[in-house]
Amino acid sequence: MKTPVTVLGLGAMGTALARAFLAAGHPTTVWNRTPGRSPELDSLGATRAATTTEAVAASPLVVVCLLVDATVRSTLEGLDLTGKTVANLTNGTPAQDRDTAAWAEEAGAEYLGGGIMAVPAMIGGPAAFIFYSGSPVAFERHEADLAAMARPEYVGSDPGLAALHDIALLSGMYGMFGGAQHALALAASEKVSAVRFTEDFLLPWLTAMLGSLPRIAKDLDEGPEGPAGSNLAMQAAAYDNLVDTAVDQGVDPALLVPMGDLLRKAAATGHGDEDLAALVPLLRDGA
Repeated sequence: MKTPVTVLGLGAMGTALARAFLAAGHPTTVWNRTPGRSPELDSLGATRAATTTEAVAASPLVVVCLLVDATVRSTLEGLDLTGKTVANLTNGTPAQDRDTAAWAEEAGAEYLGGGIMAVPAMIGGPAAFIFYSGSPVAFERHEADLAAMARPEYVGSDPGLAALHDIALLSGMYGMFGGAQHALALAASEKVSAVRFTEDFLLPWLTAMLGSLPRIAKDLDEGPEGPAGSNLAMQAAAYDNLVDTAVDQGVDPALLVPMGDLLRKAAATGHGDEDLAALVPLLRDGA
């Protein structure tokens, strides 16, 4: 018999998680603050708990997927968590996960913070993965169970590391899409077809440029090898053209300005002969 699982929270993601557990044959208890949410789970075999006390008591593995971190503690407050593994997949910050982990451990639970790298439709499929951090004992015990939702990736015993990985990847995604949206706004300013511009030029260009990321990472870990292929002083000098063009075309340059400031800072502080990897320490120093 597979491990019984409880899922707290039946928004779009929580419903997808519960559905994946059911599909994999796990006895699944579900609870939602608003009763009756996601009625399709009933026909799939889910047990609907009337209270959080009933829901948590039903399973050794409790998966929490609520809207915001603030509701996690209030939902679990006062419950008997002794011997339970709490896998908190609610989006939050590293600091929030560390605080919740300390609280859960005091309440007798093993804690795993999580970061879901998928949209609901991807859950249970091969492309989805979920970061976990926290109790190594709990992860080893439940790794096979957690795999029903998505590929589990354990990133360390610090409970905040899963959230850090999650937020870092989302930051990269939003930065990439922000740049793409600015590019599309520029193209639209001259009534260039968005479809043709994207398919013929933007997507191939971004894909090619992403190929430089492993070299940047290697430079950060091991130090640069040889001279920069495109040094920061040159990039800083040319960057004004990006902002000026946006203004001329009636496009808000807000997404571009911070990068230009960072390039000029790099050049002004002696990094002009270096490559893009040199910007990462400047970001850390500026926190």
